[in-house]
Amino acid sequence: MKKDKIIIAIYVDNQYGVLSRVTAMFTRRGFNIDSLTVGETESPAYSRITITLSAAKTDKDQVVSQLRKLYNVKKVVVLSNEECIKRELMLIKVRNGEDVRERIIETANIFRAKIIDLGEEAISIEVTGDSQKIDGFIQNVKAFGIIEMCRTGIVALDRGSTTIWSDHDDD
Repeated sequence: MKKDKIIIAIYVDNQYGVLSRVTAMFTRRGFNIDSLTVGETESPAYSRITITLSAAKTDKDQVVSQLRKLYNVKKVVVLSNEECIKRELMLIKVRNGEDVRERIIETANIFRAKIIDLGEEAISIEVTGDSQKIDGFIQNVKAFGIIEMCRTGIVALDRGSTTIWSDHDDD
């Protein structure tokens, strides 16, 4: 069965235990979450959870249906990969030395990344963009030696004036 990359935006009450209930639903159904981000929205009373996973259409429909039944879930929308803006943030620490410093800085500039800490033994860099850009940056700095890195996972919004509260065809 063909699996597609699915982005689900979930608008929930900003209360303790809500995230746990949402992720438990995925666990109970045997779905693996590829990435998960959560944060407060324009209203402090609500949080927005963005989950990406690989699933078949029938599984997607089941997940959305189950999410909508959860207490504290206000809205569930499947975002179209083509009709949304997706970004990810990564912080990465790369080995530094006089022989590679300029090449690391040049690589960061090519990817429009920001150097946020420069030490004699390590350079910390912030990279923002789509997942392919982040993956490309990682491939380009592997040769220098990656000391440590962390990624946020995808955050996504519909393009234009459409919001999570707008009508969506595919959910």
